[in-house]
Amino acid sequence: MTCTVLGLGSNKGFQNLAPGKVLDEACRALSSVLKNAVFSSVYVTKPMYYEDQDYFHNMVCAGWYEGTAFELLDEIHRIEASFGRDRSKEIRYGCRSLDIDIELFGKEKISEENLVVPHEKFLERSFVLTPFHEVLKKYADIEFEGCLLKDSLPFSKEYIKTQLDLLKTQEVVLERS
Repeated sequence: MTCTVLGLGSNKGFQNLAPGKVLDEACRALSSVLKNAVFSSVYVTKPMYYEDQDYFHNMVCAGWYEGTAFELLDEIHRIEASFGRDRSKEIRYGCRSLDIDIELFGKEKISEENLVVPHEKFLERSFVLTPFHEVLKKYADIEFEGCLLKDSLPFSKEYIKTQLDLLKTQEVVLERS
């Protein structure tokens, strides 16, 4: 089993579900894919890279996966498609009903055309680091099959906090229900 961290985002919604509800449903789906899954709060963030779109709802999920990073990527794409995502019709960094990125897959480093782990933009995105820091603060000592979350990933909560301090200009606001 490999501890993995996923970043989730939505700013378009799907059918009658608002973006926050899409994330709720995606968490249910991910709970059947990951063991001992834990979830951050949802944060509302201004879009990056392509700014002419609605704000995003973002969060992080961490848990253990039994399989390869590429098998997890296939599972993620299946879940995204079930919420209407069609990558062939998207603008890069544009609006989407659901985006799930593999941010970390244990301490593995992967550099392939369709998968880069750690995610190549992981350390420049406050909308990922803020919920990830929350997960580390709450669940760092969660154990699964003898492994602690904090020991299964390449970054400590102190390092993530330092990175967040460097990204102060990126506004990330906790969503209020």
